[in-house]
Amino acid sequence: MIRFARLLEQLLFTPQRNTKIHHLSEWFQNTPMPDRGWGLAALVGEFQSKKAKPALIRAMASTKIDAELFAISYDFVGDLAETVALIWPEPHLRPNSTPPTLSSIVSALDEAKADADATTSLISQWLDISDTTTRWGLLKLTTGGLRVGASARTVRLALAHAYGKPVEHIEEIWPLIQPPYTALFDWLEDKSPRPNADGKAVFRPLMLAHPLNDQDMASITPENWLVEWKWDGARVQLASGQDGVRLFSRSGDDISSGFPELTKPLDWHGTLDGELLAGQPHDIASFQDLQQRLNRKKPSVKLMQTVPVFLRAYDILIDGENDLRQMPIEHRREILQQTLKTLDHPAIDLSAVLPFTDAQQLDEWRQKCRDGGLIEGLMIKARNSVYHQGRVKGQWFKWKRDPLTADVVLLYAQRGHGKRSSFFSDYTFAAWANHGDQPDGEPVLVPVGKAYSGFSDAELKKLDAFVRANTIQRYGPVRELKKTLVVEVAFDAIGLSSRHKSGVAMRFPRFQRIRWDKPAHEADHLDTLMKWIDS
Repeated sequence: MIRFARLLEQLLFTPQRNTKIHHLSEWFQNTPMPDRGWGLAALVGEFQSKKAKPALIRAMASTKIDAELFAISYDFVGDLAETVALIWPEPHLRPNSTPPTLSSIVSALDEAKADADATTSLISQWLDISDTTTRWGLLKLTTGGLRVGASARTVRLALAHAYGKPVEHIEEIWPLIQPPYTALFDWLEDKSPRPNADGKAVFRPLMLAHPLNDQDMASITPENWLVEWKWDGARVQLASGQDGVRLFSRSGDDISSGFPELTKPLDWHGTLDGELLAGQPHDIASFQDLQQRLNRKKPSVKLMQTVPVFLRAYDILIDGENDLRQMPIEHRREILQQTLKTLDHPAIDLSAVLPFTDAQQLDEWRQKCRDGGLIEGLMIKARNSVYHQGRVKGQWFKWKRDPLTADVVLLYAQRGHGKRSSFFSDYTFAAWANHGDQPDGEPVLVPVGKAYSGFSDAELKKLDAFVRANTIQRYGPVRELKKTLVVEVAFDAIGLSSRHKSGVAMRFPRFQRIRWDKPAHEADHLDTLMKWIDS
C-alpha cells in the first residue's frame, strides 16, 4: 500500500501525461500480483470491494479532533482524504506493524461487507500504522475517490508502454477480463496467449477527426470526400457477439446497463460506430435530454419512456467474421446500409451522406447548423480512408459551428480537486432576470451554468484571490461572492433545464475572458440567452 500511495501522489502532482505513463509503467513492472491487479482496478474505477462512505470517514475523524477544528481544516484543505490524513495522530510504530497490502485490504473490506462498525475498525487500524501519504492513499482507495489525473485510457497506455504491447490489443480484450486481471498480466508478461476476443462483443479503438482549417479547405471536393452532419450527441460503439451486445463510450467504458433498448440480443454479430442521440430518428431531442440518460447506470422504465434514445450509425468495423477496417469508407458505408436494412432495428438508423458542390456550400451549411440546435457542424471524411486508431492526418475532419458567448456574473466558487484542491477553481455564474416579486421589478441574478476551465494558471491565482477577498457567505466548501466580477463564457449550446433556478443550462461552458473592466449591471440578460435555446 505504501508504494501505491506514493504512485497516487506522483500522478496527482505530475501534469505531463508522458510522465504519468512513466510512473505507472514503473509501478506495474515492480509490483507483484495480486496487488498489481487490484491497484489497476482502483485506477480504472473497477475496484469492486465495499467502499467507505464519506460520512463514515468524517465520523472517524470526529473521534480524533474537535468537530469545529475539523470543519475549519476541511474548509482550508478542500479534500476529505487529505484533511483526515493530516489530522490523524502520527503512528506509534510497533515491530512488524506495517500498512496492509492492496490485496489484504480488498479481502478485509469484502469480509466486512456493509458492516459500518467493522469497516470503521479496519480503516482506523490501518491509519494508525501508516504515515501521512499512506493514510491519504488508503482513504482515497477505500472511499473510491482517487481522482489523481490519470484516466482509464492513460492507465491502459501505461500498460502498453510497460510491456511493449499495442494499446488497441489491450482495449479490445478489456471487456473480457475482471480484477485482479490475472489473465491480462499473464499475457502481458508472455506467460500465456492473449484472451481470445474473436466473435466477442469487445471495444475497437476509435478513429478520430482533426479540426478543419483554411489550408485543408482547398482540397475538399465532392469527388474525394464524404460529408455528413456532426450530430450533438455522444460518440458510442455498439458491439454484438457470442457473449451478447455491449455499448461502449468513446473511451472504451462499458455503458450497456444504461441503455437496455440498445443492448438486446441481435441475430447479427459485428461492430457499429455512431452517435447516441436522445429522442427518435424522426424527432431528435436535445443533448440536455440525453444527459439525463448518460448519468444513469440503471434507468427507470419511466425515464426510458420519457427520454428514449437511439443510435445513429455512420460506420461499420466488423461484420460477422469479416474485419472491414482496412476497407475504404465508401465501401464500408455500402455494407453498413445493407446491414441496417437487415437489422431493421427501431433504435438504430443511418447517418445520411450529404451531396455537395463545393466548399462554399459546406461553409453555408455550417453557418446554419444552429437552426434547430441539434447539429454541431459537419464531418468530412476522405472517400478512400480506412479505419485507423486515433487521429490520422488528412483523413477525417470536423468543422464545428462557432461557439456562443455571453457575459455573466460570478455567484459562487468552490475548491477544485487534485492539484487544484487549494484553489477556488469551480465557478457558478448567473445572468440577469426580471422577477415580479422584486420591488419595482428590479432584475436579479439567476444561475445559468458552472465552469472550471478556460483560464490560465496565472488567471486562476487572480480568480482565487478575488474569491478570498470578496466572499460574503460560506456554505460548507462553497463561497458566495460579491456580485461584481463579469466573465465572458463560451458554450456550445443552451437548453431548458431544471438544474438551475433560471430554467436553462449551458452545454460545455468555459471561460473565454475575465472582464475585470466591465460592471456587473452590463452582464447579459436571461432573455438574451433564452433566444439561443435550440439554436
